[in-house]
Amino acid sequence: MALLNVLCYPDPRLHKVAKPVAQVDDRIKKIVADMADTMYEAPGVGLAATQVDIHERILVIDVSDEQNNLQVFINPEIIWASPEKKSWREGCLSVPEFYDEIERPAQVRVKALDVDGKEFEIDADGLLAVCLQHELDHLQGKVFVEYLSFLKRTRISQKLKKRAKELAGER
Repeated sequence: MALLNVLCYPDPRLHKVAKPVAQVDDRIKKIVADMADTMYEAPGVGLAATQVDIHERILVIDVSDEQNNLQVFINPEIIWASPEKKSWREGCLSVPEFYDEIERPAQVRVKALDVDGKEFEIDADGLLAVCLQHELDHLQGKVFVEYLSFLKRTRISQKLKKRAKELAGER
């Protein structure tokens, strides 16, 4: 397995809309495995293919404390969301070291394919519901900071650009 490079906000590639996976084959299974390795190494609880510059509808998530319950979602879509909202403090591997409160539906039902290409549905609440919505946003080309005020977004973007320049200068 290989570790993939995670794109950092405000990279414009994070705003590409992912295309549906036509067929779950060995290529897709390798992408899933590499994404899982990348997510666990980061460490994170979710990763969308868009974040590793693969613009196909693939998510990997593991919200277990032990990080031993990988969930794979291929061509995921929210088919129901509760009217009740809940606010969570979110972070993102593509926006390192920045966290903020985001309000989202408290529960969702998601339909997707698993790593073997079998369709399934899952009802989610709590951290899994937040993570699914956050990662699905990535597949639509949206980063969680876009829910924040223009001022906060601009400040985060400037700090990350500055950090990227400093890291490039060290190489």
